[in-house]
Amino acid sequence: MVANKKQNTIGIIGKIYIGILLVIFGGIVLHAPLSVGFGTLFPDYSLLIKSWKEVLMFVSGFMALYLLYKTKRFNILRDPIIIAIAIYAFLHLLLLFYMNQGLNSSVAGLLINLRYLLFFALVYIAIKLYPNYRKLFIQVGVAGALIVLIFGLLQVLILPHDLLKYIGYNINTISPYLTVDQNQEFIRINSTLRGPNPLGAYAGLVLTLLVAVIAKSKYIKDKWQLTTISILLVCGLVVLWASYSRSAMIATAVAIFIVLAVTMFKKMSTKKWIIIGILMVLISGGLFMIRGTSFISNVILHENPNGDSSVNSNEGHTISLIDGYIQLLRQPLGAGIGSTGSASIMGNKSEIIENQYLFVAHEVGWLGLALFLFIFVSIMIRLWKLRDDWLALGVFASGIGLALIGILLPVWVDDTVGIIWWGLAAIVLGSRHQIQKKGL
Repeated sequence: MVANKKQNTIGIIGKIYIGILLVIFGGIVLHAPLSVGFGTLFPDYSLLIKSWKEVLMFVSGFMALYLLYKTKRFNILRDPIIIAIAIYAFLHLLLLFYMNQGLNSSVAGLLINLRYLLFFALVYIAIKLYPNYRKLFIQVGVAGALIVLIFGLLQVLILPHDLLKYIGYNINTISPYLTVDQNQEFIRINSTLRGPNPLGAYAGLVLTLLVAVIAKSKYIKDKWQLTTISILLVCGLVVLWASYSRSAMIATAVAIFIVLAVTMFKKMSTKKWIIIGILMVLISGGLFMIRGTSFISNVILHENPNGDSSVNSNEGHTISLIDGYIQLLRQPLGAGIGSTGSASIMGNKSEIIENQYLFVAHEVGWLGLALFLFIFVSIMIRLWKLRDDWLALGVFASGIGLALIGILLPVWVDDTVGIIWWGLAAIVLGSRHQIQKKGL
């Protein structure tokens, strides 16, 4: 009787734990409009509203420890990736008072730097304990993608580009839309994300996963599945284009090429690969020939001669990279937690570094950067070994693309992109044994 009651308690807490993670995984795509909207209505609680996902992760962390204790599965925490994440988090705590940035900046820096890694660990534990929930996580992810991409399509075709201003979007929160170097002819949409660049990265991630599932599936019989894939493909392509994010477009092209190369390499003859190579050269040559047109100048090169800004986006990226590299060499221990990005705005000095790796080094120094790279590379190696699974291949390929975006933007800083990709990676690695068993 007592044993049954104990098992029921563990089962209930397990379901609540999974439910919390699903709420984060599904709700993160609406984080920007919800946080801005409710933050506008309740300004005194705006920071708490923005931190809803971190609060839920904190609560679920205690649940995870309880479940591991009760199920005697603490061995899950011995995984080298989980250990590396723990060391990385401990390093943040050690450096918290080094070159102190103030309470608000330090706390914000901790949350921004660690939330996606914590979510990875929580989902990894969840799938290890309850592998059957993999499908439900994927379904929630698909629902989120439909919301983001359909709303983005509506922004392009029907809705006013400044619609989001009615729920509190402005220069002090999130701009309702952006333009390509101050050119109003090229409107960059946000959809439900924080900006065009994260939206482009997210759309590229979804498109890569779609290509992976299509390439790995011999046939798709279910009409609802086929309809969903078709809607996501059309909306994803339109939204990616309307984001005008060059880094996202390049990353998506690279990621999709990786998927196709892995799935079709053995099937395609040398002649076909040569033809593809020639086509790529011709396309590159064609773009070079029309480099002087308005479209190329604005969309591809981001050089608007009539723009009002004194520094265009290309110069801004270059200046940021040079400055970040110089500071990397000068500061082996970093500049302190919360010293860059949106967290630094809350402190005495605002510092923007447009590179994910320099961003990490600026926060936690050379050792922190080494740990971060170890974590990411370790995950990518495991994903590659599981590439026969469509989700593993899609997450691996999109990971390469997002890593490329990281050269020009701190891609993991964005709530949605970071939590979705790292969550998907955790789903794959957590169900590794099931994938390998199925492969056998």
